Amino acid sequence: MATIRVGIAESGVVLNPNSVSTLGLGSCVGVTLYDERRKIGGMVHVMLPSTELAKGADFNRSKFADSAVPDLLQQMIRSGADQRRLVAKLAGGAQMFNLGGEADSLLKIGARNVAACKQALALLRIPIVAEDTGGSWGRTVELFSESGILEVRAIGKTKTQI
Repeated sequence: MATIRVGIAESGVVLNPNSVSTLGLGSCVGVTLYDERRKIGGMVHVMLPSTELAKGADFNRSKFADSAVPDLLQQMIRSGADQRRLVAKLAGGAQMFNLGGEADSLLKIGARNVAACKQALALLRIPIVAEDTGGSWGRTVELFSESGILEVRAIGKTKTQI
């Protein structure tokens, strides 16, 4: 069994028995897709909510929720997944800094990332079956293609499986 590491603004797709993981999700969101019948899993490490925030025409599509999620779907399909069977799980989207009081919503990037990922999945009609989002702590996640379990680890927190 191999573990594929996905960095910030990167994606990866694995087949059984491999896993895919990403480290240090703070305000970023790890979006996973899973096809239980084919045992295919995918993950993208989303950094920002919208390509409207991109600077210049040449940008990394995996950085933005509105382009990263559809691109991950296409990678999954090319690997043999069936879109009708896909389910999603999300982790991350933390508020890593105390902004004090009623901070401008533009600064609440974690919550904006979560909302944008959910919107992208809704547009693709992919149901979200579990999530571990929000809070003020970073997360490391690993999706196991054999089971579809997403393991979430955070310093000072109990390891969870969703």
